[in-house]
Amino acid sequence: MGGLHLLDLIVILAIALLIVGPKTVQSLSRKAGKGVGQAKTMKDQVMAELPMEEISGISNTFSKIPLSPQQAVQKLLLPEQENKQPEAKQEVKKESSSSSSTPVE
Repeated sequence: MGGLHLLDLIVILAIALLIVGPKTVQSLSRKAGKGVGQAKTMKDQVMAELPMEEISGISNTFSKIPLSPQQAVQKLLLPEQENKQPEAKQEVKKESSSSSSTPVE
């Protein structure tokens, strides 16, 4: 189920060949190929014009959005711990730098 397989495409091409003739099928195929090529070049132009830095910033923001109810509750109930963790790391760094500066006898 689903999708076109190689045998399906061969049958469709054979029927089209019988109905409209070989020259018409050839010109239709050429036009379809040119259309696909133009679509690819347009996609490449659009991708080149997009501001990727801004998009990556937005994607970083979206990664902070909770995806499940459990993550949402955790983010709502524990925002203080997220703020305290960087402060605790800074305190540990200060303590380690002050202890390393004291001479050992």
